[in-house]
Amino acid sequence: MGNQQAFNYSTADEVINAAKHIMESMMEQRDTLLTSPDLVRQYLMMRLGRAEREIFCVIFLDNQNRLIAAEDLFMGTIDGASVYPREVLKAALKYNAAAVLLAHNHPSGVVEPSQADQRITQRLQTALELVDVRVLDHFVVSGTESTSFAERGLL
Repeated sequence: MGNQQAFNYSTADEVINAAKHIMESMMEQRDTLLTSPDLVRQYLMMRLGRAEREIFCVIFLDNQNRLIAAEDLFMGTIDGASVYPREVLKAALKYNAAAVLLAHNHPSGVVEPSQADQRITQRLQTALELVDVRVLDHFVVSGTESTSFAERGLL
């Protein structure tokens, strides 16, 4: 059967973790991350969508919009997570990022951005602008759906 590799996983979590690693590898190999927004959406839905608590993730990009790192910065409860602009700013500087993609999940499965989501996005955008880091988008995801602030005109 040629070069086919056999994969043996005993749990769904092992399969999902393997898929996350494959998608991260694909994103790292792309010339620019933004040429494949669907890959980003799929990755974020897989990374965050099944979580039972709200998780706020930041994807750090270089000046060519290539992936530097993705980091889950904040974890919350079933209906919210506290997000601190200072910590996002520190992480962006640590990675020397030129741009970021923000993302968080809604464990309820409803991916409609809340007023609180819009407020924190504005605060992060304002803070990051001070050090010339662009906020390219903010995704709200579940296991099966996602909403983009950029597509909605909320950025």
